[in-house]
Amino acid sequence: MTETVDHLLEIAALTEWIQVARGLVPADLCLRNARIVNVFTGSVQEGDLAVHGGRFVGWGRYDAVRRLDLNGAYVAPGFIDGHLHMESTLLGPSAFWRAVLPRGTTAVVLDPHEIANVLGVAGIRYLLGAAGKLPVDLFFMLPSCVPASPLETSGAVLRGADLQTLRSHPRVLGLAEVMNFPGLLASDPQVLEKVALFQDGPMDGHAPFVSGEDLNAYTGVGIRTDHEATTLQEAQEKLSKGMMLMIREGSQSKDLEALLPAVTDATWPRCMLVCDDRHPTDLLRDGHMDAVVNRAVSLGLDPVRAMAMATINPARHFGLKDRGAIAPGYRADFSVSPTLHPWTPVRVFKNGVEWVRDGAVVEGMDQVPWEHEGLPESPMWLPPLRQEDLRVRAEGARLRVITVHAGSLITDQDLVEVRPTDGYVAADPAQDLLKVAVYNRYVPTDPPGPAVGFVRGFGLQRGAVASTVAHDSHNLVVVGASDSAMIVAAKAVAATGGGLAVADDDHVLASLALPIAGLMSPRPLEEVCRELDALNRAARSLGSTLPHPFMALSFVALPVIPRLKITDRGLVDVEAFQLVPLFVRD
Repeated sequence: MTETVDHLLEIAALTEWIQVARGLVPADLCLRNARIVNVFTGSVQEGDLAVHGGRFVGWGRYDAVRRLDLNGAYVAPGFIDGHLHMESTLLGPSAFWRAVLPRGTTAVVLDPHEIANVLGVAGIRYLLGAAGKLPVDLFFMLPSCVPASPLETSGAVLRGADLQTLRSHPRVLGLAEVMNFPGLLASDPQVLEKVALFQDGPMDGHAPFVSGEDLNAYTGVGIRTDHEATTLQEAQEKLSKGMMLMIREGSQSKDLEALLPAVTDATWPRCMLVCDDRHPTDLLRDGHMDAVVNRAVSLGLDPVRAMAMATINPARHFGLKDRGAIAPGYRADFSVSPTLHPWTPVRVFKNGVEWVRDGAVVEGMDQVPWEHEGLPESPMWLPPLRQEDLRVRAEGARLRVITVHAGSLITDQDLVEVRPTDGYVAADPAQDLLKVAVYNRYVPTDPPGPAVGFVRGFGLQRGAVASTVAHDSHNLVVVGASDSAMIVAAKAVAATGGGLAVADDDHVLASLALPIAGLMSPRPLEEVCRELDALNRAARSLGSTLPHPFMALSFVALPVIPRLKITDRGLVDVEAFQLVPLFVRD
């Protein structure tokens, strides 16, 4: 009986919609004098645009209950970020939507492998539960690599059976970036188990510098996207082998300028713009997908084509059939801007309802709760934090040193002659040679204590920076010019259940608590940015030369991005995919 009633109601709704589309019944809304960005034709057309029942009716001569004269302003489909880690924004779900919806973003495809590495399935379920309460649509690719590699300790291990329990959720689209490409190429059964599970859906790639026959094998199992291309040649090869090119323009890795020549009349339908990681201060000051689209246009890309790469292209790839375009029957998710370039949203509509006016959330619409139920406690099972555990005994003539580069996830390896004092090697800030330590925060270790190495590129002359935002396992990582400052910073982070801290030798200069898994804050974007600004100022006062020191710090422990990294188990040669000793013995 219920099915019959639902069927009849659906027929009635379709009948009403047809009458509205034919102009026989007034629409809910008519946008007069609009300039409509048409991603199907690559053009901008002028006219009146009608919306009814949360969907676009089309353009023509329509009467409506509500009329809004746009006076020639532009209307574009809501932006879709096809690959983002929400955790990189440091914002919880409720704060996140408030940050991106005013920028014209109405849907995001998330890879929640950051929170999954900390909290496992419970972390993913937390985000899935929050997603149903937000005016920005969150879709999910299930994490393929938890942990990202066997060379680190994470808070969880997700196998194919664990992912199967989430596979049928309506917001789950497919399998997230397969970062363990060495494991896949070696036919690791655990990697292939997950790939086999998602053969009927989209699978995202993560294959930096993979080419030739190895790329044939990687794409041939059904992995159809990649966001790790950093050179034009790499992008062109991946396009030639049928991959959807995700052109990343995030806060840490900015690949748009290098890869934009790969976008041609032949290839643009298989290219999309993504953020991957977006820092909160960049969200506040520059924006989200609007900033990426504007950047692409400023580099010479046609404005409508840039829009298409942030709307219809990701929608088509991920099977979101009713999104990404302004056309009859499509979901009425859109933003309004006075100019085509730059795109500056002044109004944003979701399902035909105006949520943003004059760049701010409409009063009375901001009622979504700040926090959600079902959040597990952030793990923080650390050993005693002692300076003696940071001492490094000289065991060879040269050190392997991690070299960080501003604006890149890739770190190089330097070999540095050691200068022991009483048999130990210390940090040497004058040579930009700092210590780095990674503490496992999930399970007791034997012996207790961190893995310790050395790093260049941070520029600290004194003090230390510490964080539990440390991709991908999010252990506690600390970089410092002195052992004492490193312990002060590490203790400050541990005391808040996770977060960020800057410290001098004897006191904390600034900190930001991230109680959601040690990764995110439930507080508003503006408040998070104020504290993050204070952290960055504190880091600069200690000599840091990086524009985003905490973003750079977060990738020092990522053992799936070349070339040299450090985890709680030691130094990792990513290209060899193995642990290597700190010292090189001649």
